[in-house]
Amino acid sequence: MKKSRYLLLALAFLGFQTATQAQEKVITRGQEVSTNGNMPAVGAAAPEFTGTDKDLKEVSLSSFRGKHVILNIFPSLDTPTCAMSVRHFNEAASALDNTVVLCLSKDLPFAQARFCTVEGIENVIPLSLFRSEAFDQTYGLLITEGPLKNLAARAVLVLDPEGKVVYRQLVKNISEEPDYDRALESIK
Repeated sequence: MKKSRYLLLALAFLGFQTATQAQEKVITRGQEVSTNGNMPAVGAAAPEFTGTDKDLKEVSLSSFRGKHVILNIFPSLDTPTCAMSVRHFNEAASALDNTVVLCLSKDLPFAQARFCTVEGIENVIPLSLFRSEAFDQTYGLLITEGPLKNLAARAVLVLDPEGKVVYRQLVKNISEEPDYDRALESIK
């Protein structure tokens, strides 16, 4: 009886370790925090999700099949680094053939539209994740603790025209910009 109890305790402990190891770690405001899992791997099919556009219409990832898709994911446009990433991808997107850049955050669609109008952003598609449970559950980028809890971590994924991940970067420190050059090179 004692052996089975120890075995159950050992299995429970191993299960706990495996669950905690499955989470990514990022730094936000100087504090290391966890995400709710891991990003999709290179070579994997990108999980389906929908985002909400400026007209409050649901837009699915699959509607861009046949094109290269850059997912520029970040906590909020109301931060300098997030705004910079949208500006940078907006500029780069104008020179990309058969490519769409989706800028994804939990900002409300109205705030995203206002930002894009004020900044003259026309080459990217902002989509709000404020009601996208599928994204939160499958992309492993939801911050689970700390001051930015329930917002997305900063990351970039590049998908080929069939929807497979060809590049991924989780930016370890949220206040830093992603590696734009490597992301864009993965399309060529």
